[in-house]
Amino acid sequence: MIERYGSGIQRILDDCRNHGFPTPEFKELEYGFQVTLYKDIYTEQHLSKNGLNKRQIKAVIHVKERGRITNKDYQMLCNISERTATRELSDLVCKDIFDKIGTTGRGTEYTLRSQNDAKGAKKKPE
Repeated sequence: MIERYGSGIQRILDDCRNHGFPTPEFKELEYGFQVTLYKDIYTEQHLSKNGLNKRQIKAVIHVKERGRITNKDYQMLCNISERTATRELSDLVCKDIFDKIGTTGRGTEYTLRSQNDAKGAKKKPE
Protein backbone atom coordinates (compact mmCIF):
# COMPACT_ATOMS: atom_id res chain seq x y z
CA MET A 1 0.00 0.00 0.00
CA ILE A 2 2.72 2.48 0.98
CA GLU A 3 4.73 1.68 -2.16
CA ARG A 4 1.74 2.55 -4.33
CA TYR A 5 1.01 5.64 -2.23
CA GLY A 6 4.53 7.02 -2.84
CA SER A 7 4.58 6.41 -6.58
CA GLY A 8 3.28 9.90 -7.34
CA ILE A 9 6.68 11.52 -6.94
CA GLN A 10 8.18 9.42 -9.71
CA ARG A 11 5.20 10.23 -11.96
CA ILE A 12 5.74 13.97 -11.30
CA LEU A 13 9.44 13.64 -12.17
CA ASP A 14 8.69 11.63 -15.32
CA ASP A 15 5.99 14.04 -16.52
CA CYS A 16 8.22 17.09 -15.98
CA ARG A 17 11.07 15.45 -17.88
CA ASN A 18 8.78 14.26 -20.71
CA HIS A 19 7.29 17.73 -21.18
CA GLY A 20 10.60 19.61 -20.99
CA PHE A 21 10.02 21.29 -17.64
CA PRO A 22 12.69 21.66 -14.97
CA THR A 23 12.83 19.11 -12.18
CA PRO A 24 10.53 20.22 -9.34
CA GLU A 25 11.84 21.10 -5.92
CA PHE A 26 10.69 18.91 -3.03
CA LYS A 27 10.76 20.28 0.49
CA GLU A 28 9.68 18.72 3.77
CA LEU A 29 8.01 21.26 6.03
CA GLU A 30 7.26 21.02 9.72
CA TYR A 31 3.62 20.12 9.12
CA GLY A 32 3.64 18.85 5.58
CA PHE A 33 5.35 18.56 2.26
CA GLN A 34 5.83 21.12 -0.50
CA VAL A 35 6.44 20.56 -4.21
CA THR A 36 7.46 23.55 -6.33
CA LEU A 37 6.95 23.13 -10.06
CA TYR A 38 8.97 25.43 -12.30
CA LYS A 39 7.74 26.51 -15.69
CA ASP A 40 11.00 28.23 -16.61
CA ILE A 41 14.25 28.44 -14.66
CA TYR A 42 15.60 31.10 -17.03
CA THR A 43 13.78 34.03 -15.43
CA GLU A 44 15.52 37.15 -14.11
CA GLN A 45 14.50 36.35 -10.54
CA HIS A 46 15.73 32.76 -10.62
CA LEU A 47 18.98 33.65 -12.38
CA SER A 48 19.66 36.46 -9.92
CA LYS A 49 19.19 34.06 -7.00
CA ASN A 50 21.80 31.81 -8.60
CA GLY A 51 24.46 34.53 -8.54
CA LEU A 52 24.37 35.84 -12.11
CA ASN A 53 25.17 39.50 -12.65
CA LYS A 54 22.92 41.82 -14.66
CA ARG A 55 24.97 41.39 -17.84
CA GLN A 56 24.82 37.60 -17.62
CA ILE A 57 21.07 37.73 -17.07
CA LYS A 58 20.82 39.98 -20.13
CA ALA A 59 22.78 37.37 -22.12
CA VAL A 60 20.47 34.55 -21.01
CA ILE A 61 17.38 36.57 -22.00
CA HIS A 62 19.06 37.33 -25.36
CA VAL A 63 19.69 33.62 -25.97
CA LYS A 64 16.12 32.75 -24.95
CA GLU A 65 14.86 35.14 -27.62
CA ARG A 66 17.43 34.50 -30.37
CA GLY A 67 18.70 30.97 -29.70
CA ARG A 68 22.42 31.76 -29.45
CA ILE A 69 25.05 34.34 -28.60
CA THR A 70 28.69 34.81 -29.54
CA ASN A 71 31.43 36.53 -27.60
CA LYS A 72 31.22 39.48 -29.99
CA ASP A 73 27.42 39.69 -29.56
CA TYR A 74 27.87 39.73 -25.78
CA GLN A 75 30.51 42.46 -25.99
CA MET A 76 28.19 44.65 -28.06
CA LEU A 77 25.08 43.85 -26.03
CA CYS A 78 26.70 44.82 -22.72
CA ASN A 79 29.40 47.26 -23.90
CA ILE A 80 32.22 45.26 -22.30
CA SER A 81 35.71 44.12 -23.24
CA GLU A 82 36.49 40.83 -24.96
CA ARG A 83 38.24 39.58 -21.83
CA THR A 84 35.23 40.30 -19.60
CA ALA A 85 32.89 38.70 -22.12
CA THR A 86 35.05 35.57 -22.29
CA ARG A 87 35.22 35.31 -18.51
CA GLU A 88 31.48 35.80 -17.99
CA LEU A 89 30.44 33.45 -20.81
CA SER A 90 32.80 30.80 -19.42
CA ASP A 91 31.17 31.28 -16.03
CA LEU A 92 27.74 30.64 -17.58
CA VAL A 93 29.10 27.41 -19.09
CA CYS A 94 30.58 26.38 -15.70
CA LYS A 95 27.23 27.09 -14.04
CA ASP A 96 25.55 24.73 -16.54
CA ILE A 97 23.41 27.48 -18.04
CA PHE A 98 25.05 27.70 -21.47
CA ASP A 99 26.46 25.02 -23.73
CA LYS A 100 29.54 26.06 -25.66
CA ILE A 101 29.52 25.10 -29.33
CA GLY A 102 33.00 25.18 -30.85
CA THR A 103 36.35 25.42 -29.12
CA THR A 104 37.65 28.98 -29.39
CA GLY A 105 37.58 31.83 -31.82
CA ARG A 106 35.07 33.14 -34.31
CA GLY A 107 33.01 29.99 -34.69
CA THR A 108 32.20 29.66 -31.00
CA GLU A 109 28.56 30.11 -30.01
CA TYR A 110 26.70 29.70 -26.75
CA THR A 111 23.22 28.23 -26.45
CA LEU A 112 20.93 27.59 -23.51
CA ARG A 113 21.32 24.26 -21.88
CA SER A 114 18.12 22.23 -21.70
CA GLN A 115 16.24 23.13 -18.53
CA ASN A 116 16.37 19.51 -17.37
CA ASP A 117 20.18 19.54 -17.66
CA ALA A 118 20.73 23.00 -16.22
CA LYS A 119 22.00 23.66 -12.74
CA GLY A 120 19.13 24.25 -10.39
CA ALA A 121 16.99 21.83 -12.35
CA LYS A 122 18.78 18.72 -11.15
CA LYS A 123 17.51 18.81 -7.59
CA LYS A 124 16.61 15.44 -6.17
CA PRO A 125 13.81 14.78 -3.71
CA GLU A 126 15.03 14.93 -0.12
